[in-house]
Amino acid sequence: MLLRLLQSLLLGGVLALCNANALTLLEAKAMAVGDTDDRIAALNRALAHADARTAEFIQALSDEAVKVAEDQVFIVSAAKAFDPVTRAEVALAQNAQDAMINNRMRGEIDNALAALKLFSSDDHARAAAIQTLLSQTDPGKLALVERAWAAETQPALRAQLEFVRAALMLGSDDAAVRLQAARQLAASGNRSTKTILLERLHAEPDGQVKAAMQASLRSVDAALAWGDRWGAMFSGLSLGSILLLVALGLAITYGLMGVINMAHGELMMIGAYATYMVQSLFQRWLPSHFDWYLLAAVPAAFLASALFGAALERTVIRFLYGRPLETLLATWGISLMLMQLVRTIFGAQNVTVENPSWMSGGVQVMANLSLPFNRLVIIGFALGVLLALAWLIGRTRLGLFVRGVTQNRAMASCMGVNTQRVDTSAFALGSGIAGLAGCALSQIGNVGPDLGQSYIVDAFLVVVLGGVGQLAGTVYAAMGLGLLNKLLEGVAGAVIAKIAVLVLIIVFIQKRPQGIFAMPGRSAQT
Repeated sequence: MLLRLLQSLLLGGVLALCNANALTLLEAKAMAVGDTDDRIAALNRALAHADARTAEFIQALSDEAVKVAEDQVFIVSAAKAFDPVTRAEVALAQNAQDAMINNRMRGEIDNALAALKLFSSDDHARAAAIQTLLSQTDPGKLALVERAWAAETQPALRAQLEFVRAALMLGSDDAAVRLQAARQLAASGNRSTKTILLERLHAEPDGQVKAAMQASLRSVDAALAWGDRWGAMFSGLSLGSILLLVALGLAITYGLMGVINMAHGELMMIGAYATYMVQSLFQRWLPSHFDWYLLAAVPAAFLASALFGAALERTVIRFLYGRPLETLLATWGISLMLMQLVRTIFGAQNVTVENPSWMSGGVQVMANLSLPFNRLVIIGFALGVLLALAWLIGRTRLGLFVRGVTQNRAMASCMGVNTQRVDTSAFALGSGIAGLAGCALSQIGNVGPDLGQSYIVDAFLVVVLGGVGQLAGTVYAAMGLGLLNKLLEGVAGAVIAKIAVLVLIIVFIQKRPQGIFAMPGRSAQT
């Protein structure tokens, strides 16, 4: 364990400190035994000139690997005892006792370890340490933070460290220092800053400093409000892109072909499980290329769902055209069978599909607004699928046949169009797009047998609201429902928002049954 601690701290960059300020035995003992307040004060003093040995000792305290006996302090690892100052192996005293770590002390130790990561060579580690320290108000860490601030080379991290430094300065005994800190925190726009200002405001004795804190609170509240607004808009756009992906396939099978396919959600589920299987194959056979498994999963999800959709159309749907109720009941039964089949093969529990490394993390736009990479990729993916489908329907021979059969099946047949082949191709295309939706959904949540049931109703609402057979209407409806849902959630909560959206859709359909866009010309004939 000692070697693990040394390696992690050495790699973290904590060695960039001077041996003249090395850990002493008195400091180690002061951190290990005594009153909690005294130990915390000793911990903060040690942080002010921390070196690698100090960091190692604090980590050992966190791991409960420190023992004390009278004037001796030991780090115990693998049944061996080491001197915390010299790192030399020593004999463990028989009367050595564990250093007691209560909850308060553990919290301070965790904060100290986070503070030490401010000197890491890894930008992400330093950023995480800064986020941990944003809620700190203990001025004992000010010296360490100032040293990290002076050494920081990344402008964005340096700016965040300035806010941490200002928050710690609020605990100063000098009113002028507190006033400067309060004014500086006005630009932070961080929820932790708001909490700190509220805590300090009640105890602040100086009127001028209190007024500055109140002004900063107003500025922080305004920044947070804008972050929440933009966050709701992005969440709505993200939800809209997911609804668009789910509804695009249904816009073909239901909107263009008039088939009420209740198994559409299960076709999505097939695409999601195809993605899971491709991931498993890459993990087993191509682990070094795991980050590229999605490039293979996208066509695999499309083909798996498209082939199943084609088989479904040839064996069941083709005999039920013009009989919507029977089609609904038959596809509903098929959806139940598919869910049970997946439970039998993969189990009833959800399976996890991991994001590639390039889809992990996000873009920090504001202090309280982060845009996850996986959501951004899905938005771009939905746009790409939409453009490809619009090109396919509007510019290709298959699209011409689909539009011809949709508008007048009998006339298209008289012109030599093989309507049965067009039906199969169109249904396979809609099913394949459902598989792509399942592939995308696997990147933002777990994959399970009930995956499709969560989206099938919303998908039908999008298609009906947008106008049957209208891709443009599907886009407007998906984005509108996504944004409306998320904006109402922020006001009334998730449940009330769902009910309100449903009521609005019912009222809209009553006033405009054809949806946002009406079908041009004659509708599909059966």
